Amino acid sequence: MASENVIPQANAPLNAQTLVAKVLSANPQIEIAQATWQASSARIGQTSALDDPQLNYTMAPMTIGGQGSYGQRIEISQKIPWLGKLDLRNATASHKAKAEKHKIAILQLQLSARAKTLFADWYFIHQATAINKTQLTLLTELRAISVNRYSTGEASKQETLQADVEIALLEHQTIRLGRENRTIRAHINTLLNQPPDKPLAKPADLKTINTLPEINTLQEQALQTRPELKALNATIKAAKSNSELALKNNYPDINLKAGYNSLWDNSDKHFTIGIGFNLPLYQGKHRAAESEALALSKQAEWTRVDFIAQLKEEVQIAYDRVHESQHILGLYKDKLLPLAKESAQTAQSDYQAGKGDFLTLINSEKNHLQTQLQVEQALTNTYKRLAELESAVGSFAPLPATLQTNSAP
Repeated sequence: MASENVIPQANAPLNAQTLVAKVLSANPQIEIAQATWQASSARIGQTSALDDPQLNYTMAPMTIGGQGSYGQRIEISQKIPWLGKLDLRNATASHKAKAEKHKIAILQLQLSARAKTLFADWYFIHQATAINKTQLTLLTELRAISVNRYSTGEASKQETLQADVEIALLEHQTIRLGRENRTIRAHINTLLNQPPDKPLAKPADLKTINTLPEINTLQEQALQTRPELKALNATIKAAKSNSELALKNNYPDINLKAGYNSLWDNSDKHFTIGIGFNLPLYQGKHRAAESEALALSKQAEWTRVDFIAQLKEEVQIAYDRVHESQHILGLYKDKLLPLAKESAQTAQSDYQAGKGDFLTLINSEKNHLQTQLQVEQALTNTYKRLAELESAVGSFAPLPATLQTNSAP
């Protein structure tokens, strides 16, 4: 039922793993992939079964109503493929079905990565909205102070006008953030097969990783877990079975026959049995089929070689991006944010003491909050890079290392 796929609007925040699990259970693309696999599995019984028996009936119309016996001939025949052909057809269809089954896991991995990315965006838009609200509240308070100072002659009207400009810009930012919030919510609800405007729970804090496993460990893990490789292995086996089947097609199939023919005067000749063969005389056609099957087999093998090379590259690039994102996050969180906070506090103290100007105060406060936003952006980017690395490794769950919950101070 549709209600089973709903993420309830409750006090408990939405976390990434819950969202991934809901997407994998509700997204209609999974059903499409499963139906494709089921159709491929159903072909196994079709390709590996014997052809239907052939029944032929012949009559002599001039014997109807005559004094003699009614002349007719009945024959039933069954085509029997050469030894091993049915097994090879079965193997080819089975391997193709396995490849289609692995494609379900490929799609699940893609949807998982998409859900994690959208969850990071969902987290960031909430943080950005909260920071924007804080900044708007702060500037409104500063404007009230500037109005009071202007009324007592301690400041010029320029201070109030500057505050009004900044407040107007923040109000515009509020509208933009609201639109982005609705866009991200629509994307998430679409993954969940829900109406785009359905309310979603607020996001939990993002979790990133303290220490990454060794790159060689992750590359080896990817070689074992990536469903694309498993699908390619099944495709290679299907191609090899098909290549062997092409060789078997050089051998004739057998056609067993049994019949009754009343046209013969001698009753001993009424019942007949026989055997037939197709004659594979046109070797050019068979050699072309063998060449095609062999080429497709080589294509599958080289596709696997190429994919392994690209897979290692993908893991390496994703690994380096995580390291870079972690460094940027540390830079903003541990160095730039404390400096921005100190600068804002200093500007506030100077202004209160009459040693600083209003514009410097506004810019320092704005820089402090903007740096907080940059910390959240760096945190979001780090989480996204981790999601890319997990996808490159073929992991639905977080990587096996120490996790930490991050939030800007």
